[in-house]
Amino acid sequence: MKLIVGIGGVTNGGKTTLTNRLLKTLPNCCVVHQDDFFKKPDQIQVGEDGFRQWDVISALDMEAMVNTVKGWQENPVKFALSHGVSLSPETQESDPEQKGIHILIVEGFLIYNYKPLIDVYDKCFYISIPYEECKRRRSTRRYTVPDPPGLFDGHVWPMYLKHRKEMDYNCSRIEYLDGTTTKEDIYNAVYESIQNSLLNNL
Repeated sequence: MKLIVGIGGVTNGGKTTLTNRLLKTLPNCCVVHQDDFFKKPDQIQVGEDGFRQWDVISALDMEAMVNTVKGWQENPVKFALSHGVSLSPETQESDPEQKGIHILIVEGFLIYNYKPLIDVYDKCFYISIPYEECKRRRSTRRYTVPDPPGLFDGHVWPMYLKHRKEMDYNCSRIEYLDGTTTKEDIYNAVYESIQNSLLNNL
């Protein structure tokens, strides 16, 4: 059995923290991080707001991301082994189409804004936090490409609001999570929801 779980959310909402914990506790679980598909800095355009457009879908190689997800769908055992994921012994010996549970987490900030991806999810989660908390968390992070002054208010937050509206329209199956609650509460809610899906599909 195969299950694809989307974990989306606003920047610095806690997506990666949640994903990393789920990877440790869910069986035969792999992950595709949207951040791994950013184009090179010299391919990122400068927008009308004066900032490089990192927070838009065109900054990402979405075709490559979809192909990566398809690779997992075609053979989750091969995908897991090639990505250094430990599998349960019975899963490695069996036909992936017939036996065992295989889970793929797709994690990122625009995973519900690209139609070919929306169609693959079995479960959709989205972590949101208010403006002030998001700005505070963002200011404490150190990025490979540092944020220039004014980026959050001038580009990051406006793009979040725009994409959030698109996402709400594109995907009606999203389970929303309050990113201001404890990491434990968020994890428990998602883990329980995934477990229920697995039980219902057995």
